[in-house]
Amino acid sequence: MKKLTVLLFSALLLLAGCSGGQESAENGKDKQTESKNEKVTVVLDWTPNTNHTGLYVAKEKGYFKEEGLDVDIILPGEAGAEQLVASGKADFGVSHQETVTEARVQGLPVVSIAAIIQHNTSGFASPVEKNIKSPKDFAGKTYGGWGGPAEKPVISTLMNAEKANVDDVSFVNMGETDFFTAVKRDIDFAWIFYAWTGIEAELRGEKLNMIYLTDYSKNLDYYTPIIVANEGKIKDNADQVKKFMNAVSKGYNFAIENPAEAADILIKENPDLDAELVKKSQEWLSPRYKDDAPRWGEQKQEVWENYAKWMLENKVLEKELDTKSAFTNEFLPK
Repeated sequence: MKKLTVLLFSALLLLAGCSGGQESAENGKDKQTESKNEKVTVVLDWTPNTNHTGLYVAKEKGYFKEEGLDVDIILPGEAGAEQLVASGKADFGVSHQETVTEARVQGLPVVSIAAIIQHNTSGFASPVEKNIKSPKDFAGKTYGGWGGPAEKPVISTLMNAEKANVDDVSFVNMGETDFFTAVKRDIDFAWIFYAWTGIEAELRGEKLNMIYLTDYSKNLDYYTPIIVANEGKIKDNADQVKKFMNAVSKGYNFAIENPAEAADILIKENPDLDAELVKKSQEWLSPRYKDDAPRWGEQKQEVWENYAKWMLENKVLEKELDTKSAFTNEFLPK
C-alpha cells in the first residue's frame, strides 16, 4: 500500500543494466533476428506479485517477441514508475490512478493506457478479534498507515457514511512493519489489497474482517493498478505502444483463462516468492482482472472523473484534473 500515494520527487534516478537483451533459440530465432527486436523497459510499482502476472506471461510465452519487442521488466528505485516513465528512463510502468492523478496535476506527462484490475480490490483489514465490522467501528481504534495524504480522507468518507467521526481514530505510521506484525503489536486495522495480504492471512489461518472501499463510495472505485506511458511516446511512437499493449493484453487474458499456469510462470521468474501464496492469490485475482468490462484493460472517463472530484473535494488534489488527457483506451486490442 505504500506505493498508493508515491511522493513526486524532483530528482530522477538513472537506470543501469536495464537493456540486457535476452537471446533466444526459441522458434529457431538466431542472434541476428533477436537483435532487431526493439528494446523496451517496463518498471513495476513494487516487488513482483500477482498484479504483474500478465507482464511475465507475455515475456515467457513470447508474446512480446511476436510483436518485435525485447522487454525487460525492472523494479523501481527511490523514484517511482511515474517519474521514470515521465523522464523517459523507462518506456512503460505500473502505477495507480491516484498517483497518476497527482502526477498530472503537478505537470508530469504520464498517461494511463490500461487498467490491470477493473475494480478497486483494496480495503481496511483487521483481525476478527478487534471486532471492526463496519466503518463506524473505526472509532476508538488505531489505524496503521504510511502517512499518505489520502488515508484520513478515505477513512473519513467511509465513517461519514455511517455518521461516525474520523477524529475518533488514532493514526500511527507503520513504517516498514508488515501488517501481521503491526496488528499484533500496536494497531487495530490497516489498508491492504486483499489479493495479496488477505490471501496470506487465509494461508496463515488468521481470520480477518475486511471493509472494502467500493462498498461505501462509488468515488473510491478507482483503477489500481494501471499501466502508464509517456505522452511523448504515445505521440511519437504509437506503433510501439500498440505492439506492447497487444502482447500485454494477451498476457493478462491468458492469466484470466489459465490462473494455475500463469502463477507457475510468475513463480518461475521470481523464485523467491511464496509459491502457495502466488497460486492462491492468482486464483482469487484472475477473474477480477477483467470482471464486468467488455475487454481487459478498459477504462471509463466516469471513474477518472469521480475519483478526481473526490480528491479535489477532500483537498488531496491541488487543482482540477483534465480527465480526458489522463487515460486512453486507444491502444487496447479491439
